[in-house]
Amino acid sequence: MRTFALFFLLMLLVTCKTDPKKTEETQKETPSLMAGSDTLIYAGEKHFKSIRQITFGGDNAEAYWSFDDKQMVFQSNNPGWGLQCDQIFLMNIQDNFKDQRPAMVSTGKGRTTCSYFLPDNQHIIYGSTHLIDTECPEVPLRKNGKYVWPVYDSFDIFKADLKGNIVGQLTNTPGYDAEATVSPKGDKIVFTSMRSGDLELYTMDLDGKNVQQITHELGYDGGAFFSPDGSKIIFRASRPKTEAAIKEYKELLAQGLVQPTEMELFLCNADGSDLKQLTFLGNANWCPFFTPSGKKVLFASNFEAEKGFPFNLYLIDLDGKNLERVTHGQTFDAFPVFSNDGKHLAFSSNRNNGGGRDTNLFIAEWQD
Repeated sequence: MRTFALFFLLMLLVTCKTDPKKTEETQKETPSLMAGSDTLIYAGEKHFKSIRQITFGGDNAEAYWSFDDKQMVFQSNNPGWGLQCDQIFLMNIQDNFKDQRPAMVSTGKGRTTCSYFLPDNQHIIYGSTHLIDTECPEVPLRKNGKYVWPVYDSFDIFKADLKGNIVGQLTNTPGYDAEATVSPKGDKIVFTSMRSGDLELYTMDLDGKNVQQITHELGYDGGAFFSPDGSKIIFRASRPKTEAAIKEYKELLAQGLVQPTEMELFLCNADGSDLKQLTFLGNANWCPFFTPSGKKVLFASNFEAEKGFPFNLYLIDLDGKNLERVTHGQTFDAFPVFSNDGKHLAFSSNRNNGGGRDTNLFIAEWQD
């Protein structure tokens, strides 16, 4: 899933395992990163004109804009809001939640992920496990000494209104169905599914019909987004090549697990044609999103990190050239999503969390 809490926990586990003292020193050094009077912008973050913090506790991420840019949906596990695991929330763009809780638009049951607005601005889609189990499923983080993500076979994709009423179920096949996003053209959904026996990308109409498989190579294909004109899709993928890597991937997948530590970005047409690998950076490259021009991709990566962190945001051209670092944190910046008008960027970060573990939402004014 496009889950953020697991990635951050992975990063923390690496940190604690390798050098706790260095973690403490890093947290103490963080204030020195701040640029000028805006304490939310770090030195070197020239693409941010200003930043506003939205949430103030727990793990908050995957904030996606309505088509009219007036609202956002996001997921959170903030214990201060009485949550045991991720649920979906609705916000108006001017809101912040320092002293209030946003409106929940998921059922409050099971685990949810990957919400996204539909073109009418009155409905959303999201993945949920609640039909199989109303309780939070377990979250395994390690298998045979390695970090893993669960891909719950109880996930299906649902349509709901902004009051939280489920008005439709878009998938109903055995195995994992989640990570759904909507084309800016408003005609197609792309999502990840296990229905073929592997984690592949599929497209479907907004009503769940006309399902088409668009990727076919062994490995975890996920976190897909359409380009602004709807003609292309960017996504992250693992591609095990050696006999040992393939064996390990298949064995983990049979247990509903994947390893998220080695992923690169891939680009294809909306029908899956002209597939090509965009990054060759190593480590984990993920949560890509097209810039408003459609000529670049903004994504999160730890390819410069020696011990699993930090994760920062980077820009890259569609031909793989002109890689540029955008954020300059020492812990975690990820899940960048541009508003439809291209003026703002929502993302998740550990900045301004007092040196703790909270991952909060921020909205930045973007400048090229």
